[in-house]
Amino acid sequence: MNKKIFSYLGIVLLIFVIHSCSSHPEEALLDRYFNAMSFNDLNTLSTMAIEPADFDFDSWEIVNVSEEHTEPFALAEMDQKEKELKKQLDDLTTKTLDARDAMDVAKFEMERRRTRANINKFNEAEENYNKLYEEHKALQKEYNETGQAAEREEKISLFSLGGDFPRIRQFEGDVHKKEVDIKVTRNGEEANYKIYMRQYELTDPGNNITHTGRWIILRFENLD
Repeated sequence: MNKKIFSYLGIVLLIFVIHSCSSHPEEALLDRYFNAMSFNDLNTLSTMAIEPADFDFDSWEIVNVSEEHTEPFALAEMDQKEKELKKQLDDLTTKTLDARDAMDVAKFEMERRRTRANINKFNEAEENYNKLYEEHKALQKEYNETGQAAEREEKISLFSLGGDFPRIRQFEGDVHKKEVDIKVTRNGEEANYKIYMRQYELTDPGNNITHTGRWIILRFENLD
């Protein structure tokens, strides 16, 4: 009878521990983080945070923890958009170069024979080139920003999964997010920070294997 009771209590305790760890991942992560920070262990800090923060402190405490919210993993869509923008950019580059050539030819003809027809032809060619050039510049900017965003999301997801996954841009799944407000004390002075945390749970559609990543720190934001 006693053995059954102890077994039951052991199971209950194990469930409680697992539930506590899964419900409050920020506490264990920040405990490890600030412990490493107290020893100025930059290598360890870099294994827990994408953008590690390092500052002196005497004590710290969690002030508030946001509700966890989940978003679909969007890297596949970001990657597809980047590819589409690349094709559009290549096509527009060709059109812009052709327009510049046409403008140069029209300019040559205008300078050789300055007739009203040649002047109008040059003005039209110049206007067309300038229009395409501005479109190209705007599309180039969008393509660069999309690529940078996809590259960053890939970096963060791999950091959470803790492995090398060449097919990460085809993975599907969820991104779990939390925000933690903390108060740090140093020499009697207080500073407040918001910490952005993420965890990835992704499935490789190629083999239907799900990979559950760890909670990581994205960055610290000074609220003062």
